[in-house]
Amino acid sequence: MTTKRGLITDSFKVMKKSRRGGKRKKSPTPPPAQQEDVTTPAREEEMQQLKQFDLDWRFGPCTGISRIQRWERAKLHGLNPPEEIKDLLLQTHDDPEYSMSLWREYPF
Repeated sequence: MTTKRGLITDSFKVMKKSRRGGKRKKSPTPPPAQQEDVTTPAREEEMQQLKQFDLDWRFGPCTGISRIQRWERAKLHGLNPPEEIKDLLLQTHDDPEYSMSLWREYPF
């Protein structure tokens, strides 16, 4: 009869490798940052006014230009755009959500 053959690893001593840095302490994972959509009622009202300005074709097309350029073009042609829109645009000229039109995401 044949003898039972063992595995090659049976002839070697089992040794566990120690970690180089020792045991690490597990730090608790921080909770995921909650992104709160902070929209004040005033901001919502302002955005609604700008949206209405974008949708009003009496002041000309709004694709490809900023809202302030559209307002100035309408004023130049005597179309009487609302002054409160100009004031709002001048106060918030750094924010692209205010300065660019509703159609800024669409290719033309």
